[in-house]
Amino acid sequence: MRWLTILLWAQALTLGASTQPNLVVIVIDDMGWQDTSVAFHTEVTPLNRLHRTPAMERLAAEGLKFTQAYASAVCSPSRVSLLTGMNAARHGVTNWTLHAERSPDQPHPQLTLPDWPRAGLAAQSGTPHTVVATPLPALLRAAGYRTIHIGKAHFGAIGTPGADPRNLGFDFSIAGHAAGGPGSFLGEKNYSARWRGGEAHWDVPDLAAHAARGINLTEALTLEAVQAVETCVKSRKPFFLHLSHYAVHAPWEADARFIARYEQAGLKGREAAHASMVEAVDKSVGDVLRTLDRLGIADSTLVILVSDNGVPAELPRNFPLRGHKLSPYEGGIRVPALVRWPGVVKPGRTETTPVIIEDIFPTLLEAAGITASAPLPITQKVDGLSWLPLFKETAPFRAARPLLFHFPNFYNGQQPYSVVLQEDWKLIHSIATGELELYHLKQDLGERNNLIQREPQRAADLASLLARELRSRGALMPTLRGTGELCAYPGE
Repeated sequence: MRWLTILLWAQALTLGASTQPNLVVIVIDDMGWQDTSVAFHTEVTPLNRLHRTPAMERLAAEGLKFTQAYASAVCSPSRVSLLTGMNAARHGVTNWTLHAERSPDQPHPQLTLPDWPRAGLAAQSGTPHTVVATPLPALLRAAGYRTIHIGKAHFGAIGTPGADPRNLGFDFSIAGHAAGGPGSFLGEKNYSARWRGGEAHWDVPDLAAHAARGINLTEALTLEAVQAVETCVKSRKPFFLHLSHYAVHAPWEADARFIARYEQAGLKGREAAHASMVEAVDKSVGDVLRTLDRLGIADSTLVILVSDNGVPAELPRNFPLRGHKLSPYEGGIRVPALVRWPGVVKPGRTETTPVIIEDIFPTLLEAAGITASAPLPITQKVDGLSWLPLFKETAPFRAARPLLFHFPNFYNGQQPYSVVLQEDWKLIHSIATGELELYHLKQDLGERNNLIQREPQRAADLASLLARELRSRGALMPTLRGTGELCAYPGE
């Protein structure tokens, strides 16, 4: 009788199983490369010792740690890249979105900034100032996946179709809208900024029941994610969970569950609050992993954790990296990234190959078995590369490909720039002045020694490469005030 029970149980599992893996992408907002107890540097740093992130440590131990993963230096460009596979230079959403009728850019004294797609992403044409592409969740849904969005969206401006994740292919969406930050993380403040005179568009939607119980926003999103996964498992359909936390973005409000640890360590104010928010996000990661374990689907689930950009200027720098969010330096664009996929990715691996956030799009499609002959056509040119060769260690990966970063905007004092990174060499081009900076990251991770005078030929070669890549991707460029002439490309 016992053997019959086991046989029936095994048959039930087989009938309910899918050859397609479940897909979980956890995006953390504004989390720096060192804002975790996982050491992404070659040595443990003071910030690694400060933060407590055991769930991220678990992911690193059970999977793969990318030590040189990149995103755009600001949020919306990274998020559009993740959903489309396009580099920001190609999709053109190069700054953060909110209002379709106006850009957050400030007037530049010498340049007229380009008319970029400030309304964000759309799945169909017809909305002005948008970039149109076939989004990742729409492709996965057409291939049989249940597609779930929980948390920050920030894909499209207020009043546009892209502001609602359901218009981009998600079956189910909680708490996602046009805003790139929450009014508050505190349930007692209704996740709203209106209590301090802020505008209503910062209010996080869909979570009134959690707010009424005084639950922190990060925990509320986690509870919703766990419930959504449970529902999908009951339906025996593979799922794509896009859990996109508002944390650790401003406002930096202490999470009461964790703040005491950091205050006792001597931190105060914003820094203590930020550390408590990092631990809250890690607790969320741990809850998701435990849910996969409890439901018996951990071995059939690919999990990717990534941040959308580097640490904001208001918080401690992620030394040894230079710079911060918005800037072209490593502190603005190098982000933590972890992957777990049992049976495919060997546990405890460290991968130094440079990768970038638009790679997630082709990675998930290949993991799901979706090819060019998918039920939906992919209308955009995809710049990202699938990580499966890196995961399986069975095929070569184009490690020497150039990675591109483009910010033709002027915001919060950050001048327009373009960047190309190829292997260990990085060239930064100031669009306003034409000045070039050249760094060898393997020898100078902190970007302290500009080698432009010592390596003129290498700089010239990289400038030509950057100019070619910008042109081939149709990158938008500012023009000169007065003459209307297009700003010069690097090296020209």
